[in-house]
Amino acid sequence: MTNVIQLITEIVNIIHDTLMNITDSMGYSITDKDLHFWVIGIIGIFLFIVTQIFFKFLSKWSIIAISFVYTFTVLIVIVFAIEIQQKVTGRGNMEFADVVAGIYGFIVLFLLYLFLGVGYKVIIKVNKPNKKKSKSI
Repeated sequence: MTNVIQLITEIVNIIHDTLMNITDSMGYSITDKDLHFWVIGIIGIFLFIVTQIFFKFLSKWSIIAISFVYTFTVLIVIVFAIEIQQKVTGRGNMEFADVVAGIYGFIVLFLLYLFLGVGYKVIIKVNKPNKKKSKSI
């Protein structure tokens, strides 16, 4: 996992330096903050548009799907933050397998949640008395 993070860091550094060199060669003197403003702004608005389209589609299908996607995304961030924290503090091993195990745990428990929820709805529907409308004379 350390190698993956180092590779990602190196790629980001190469992109950063390339963008800074391109702007310098075009005669623009931008600061690191300017570069972050534009790059993160563009990435953010692109992600927002994609997310908006995706969540609109999911909202027609199920609110549970939206909740799952949001929770899954936040969990990915949390799990990677925990692994990075373990590397920085030296407490525990930073391993990709830990990330996979954590996400796998969420998926298993989510499937259990869905199974129990569907089971509950089936039991309620089966035990619900039929209410026939009586005709008034």
